Amino acid sequence: MKKWIVETLADPTEALVLKEDEKPLRTKGQLLIDTKAAALNFFDILLCQGKYQEKPPLPFTPGAEISGTIVEADEGSKWNVGQKVLARPKLPNGGLAEFVVVGEDEVFAVPESMSYEEASALFITYQTSYYALHHRAKLQPGEVLLVHAGAGGVGSAAIQLGKSQGATVIATAGGEEKVNQCLEQGADYAIDYKEEDFVQRVKDLTNGKGADVIYDPVGGHVFDRSRKCIAFNGRILIVGFAGGTIPEAPMNHALVKNYSLVGVHWGYYARLYPEGVHDIHEELCRLYEKGDIKPLLYNVFPFDEVPSALTALGNRSTYGKLVIGGTFS
Repeated sequence: MKKWIVETLADPTEALVLKEDEKPLRTKGQLLIDTKAAALNFFDILLCQGKYQEKPPLPFTPGAEISGTIVEADEGSKWNVGQKVLARPKLPNGGLAEFVVVGEDEVFAVPESMSYEEASALFITYQTSYYALHHRAKLQPGEVLLVHAGAGGVGSAAIQLGKSQGATVIATAGGEEKVNQCLEQGADYAIDYKEEDFVQRVKDLTNGKGADVIYDPVGGHVFDRSRKCIAFNGRILIVGFAGGTIPEAPMNHALVKNYSLVGVHWGYYARLYPEGVHDIHEELCRLYEKGDIKPLLYNVFPFDEVPSALTALGNRSTYGKLVIGGTFS
């Protein structure tokens, strides 16, 4: 089989090498999966560069989200050969390979109606956004949800999940193309932060009240500005710091406006409550079959273009999720 290997730490185009290898051998409690699609994440770039918090020994294969079909399973397993699944491979044997061995607990069934490309893009972004909106913010029907970076992976998921919950969704994005993507994902309003002040626009749209819940994967200046348009009793979800700067919050401001700063660390939740992750997955599949959610795919790249696809992701000019698919084997 073929798989991508990081042999030296550098940018993806220099770090990744496509090599031939034997199919991995599974042991009891594991499944062998024929990979059909793999979603890319920004942390894949950081892994190649050696800048991620997890630093596997060289050489290793990146790739944290795949979909495919089971080709080997234990006798008597609840999993069936030929079954369509998504899976979470573990480093150093990640998912950018034609065949992957994964523990049974890291595998999730998906509807037959869901494409392999969509299945590979479902897990991290929708799990994160569902956990944030339902578990942490407890978003209610009729509330106003402001989603920053609405054209991104977690942002587009948050828009769709917010609408499925009955919220009025306002999204921010940079540039006409990304603003239009927010509207296509179901946002009631989309603001081009390059052209107008989202704080004033949110106030105008809410008659001065502000947003009940703000979904912030950006941090930095975006967080500072968000405090200006959060409603009384509102909740600001701290999802990440894609902007590169970790902000500091004046606690007197939170006290005066009576809002909450709510941390969202889905990865830690997943380690502590794996059964909760499976419950969320079942609900996400239900919402998909209902038509409420559908992963936003920027492009599906062939297997031999992984380095260039990661470069495109790193340039931050894309939207939604970038997926490898179609030509794995």
